[in-house]
Amino acid sequence: MSELAYSLHLGSDKNRKNVSRTRAKSNASGTTSLSNNAIQNARQLSRVDKHNYRKYDDKPHLIEIVRGTTSLYSDVQKLYKDEFEEARLEYNSKQTRDDRKIDDYLKKISDNSKNDLACEIIIELGDKKYWDTKDEKFKHKMSNVYKEQVKDLETLIPNFKVASAIIHYDETSPHMHIVGVPIKYKSKNGMSKQVGKSDVFTKTKLIELQDKMRTLCIASFNKEYGLNNVLKTKQKGRNKDINVKDMGNYIEMQKELSKNKERLEIASIKSLELDNNSNEIKDIVNNLKNAFTNKDKFVYDNKDDKDKIDKFIQQVDSTNKEYKKMQKLSITLNDVETELKENREKVKILTENNDALNIKVKSLEKKIDKQENEIDDLKEKNSKLQSTINFFENLFDRLVKFIKDKMFGKEKEREDYWKFSKDLYNHNIFSDKTIESIQEDYIWNKENDKDKDKGKDDYEIGM
Repeated sequence: MSELAYSLHLGSDKNRKNVSRTRAKSNASGTTSLSNNAIQNARQLSRVDKHNYRKYDDKPHLIEIVRGTTSLYSDVQKLYKDEFEEARLEYNSKQTRDDRKIDDYLKKISDNSKNDLACEIIIELGDKKYWDTKDEKFKHKMSNVYKEQVKDLETLIPNFKVASAIIHYDETSPHMHIVGVPIKYKSKNGMSKQVGKSDVFTKTKLIELQDKMRTLCIASFNKEYGLNNVLKTKQKGRNKDINVKDMGNYIEMQKELSKNKERLEIASIKSLELDNNSNEIKDIVNNLKNAFTNKDKFVYDNKDDKDKIDKFIQQVDSTNKEYKKMQKLSITLNDVETELKENREKVKILTENNDALNIKVKSLEKKIDKQENEIDDLKEKNSKLQSTINFFENLFDRLVKFIKDKMFGKEKEREDYWKFSKDLYNHNIFSDKTIESIQEDYIWNKENDKDKDKGKDDYEIGM
């Protein structure tokens, strides 16, 4: 079981000097995971493109593209087109002055020093010490872990649109570079949809993101590798892992044991001395019983003396028994500490796995809620659309009925409306069925007019 460090770093614009980038290359991870990964303009985007895709040293085989193409600039450009083009056109349509219109939103942001063109996130699990002992096959299994991290990132921060994600295997540890664009909606000024790094990545949101991503990462790692590794405890200012030593009265027991440690050491020395003295006294007592006629031995005439010696021996034995109990307690406490340490690791793994599942569940619940809201909106739109369809269907039916009624009118009027109907048919407004129905009325009424005219002529001739 190993403890793995986790890092999720969002590039900022605090340090833009090349010397800082050079210095960053010599850090523990071997990556530029310092405050110098901001992408403020097209020039910096091009630089990141060369670094991430290894175009400067011709080592594309040592990277794996998880998301995007072989051109970071094209990927970001396409993302800007997909995400902002509609908002740009909407904004331009409201402008009365041409100089206020936006021709190219990507170029506008690139030329604006206030906004980052894109953001780079670097994710890394495990440090140089851990990965130095692993072979290439083992390292490349991180591919699935980091792919899952991209999905998790998109789930947790849906307003961060990923343009590119690349895994590097040629440095001291496998790590992933993610380039994307944070988006804010319903802006009061300018376009309704804009780049919004400060809105998407607040300090609170970033800390929360780091905590969730690290939990999900170790869970994915253990699943992929079939291991039970845990995360290293976060540094000051970050969340701490659960400490099983806080369970029960263990702490109090440890404090008491620490206080008595010196006493135990002193008691140990005295106990050894007592053991020796006790053995000597036992020998003396035994010899006293057999020295009745021996002039070289002393005999106690007073029975109380012997009782006192026996009592002393009992006290010594009792003291040694108590000490041995204390020794056993010490051993037991040490065993408890070892067991608790093992349990702590197990609890830590279970806790991290449970946290990862909770994050997944909450993300899915949010997704479901969003989809349900979208379904409700679609139902409402569908209802409105159906009403509109019904209105126009009714209007169309009335139009057809109106035209067919005109077939019973005067000849010139009938001919005009028949010509109008054919024109609608030729423009695919009337269907074959509709024009056939109108034609039937037209022919019938035309023939009926002939019969009327014929009857009229006969009548006039008769007259």
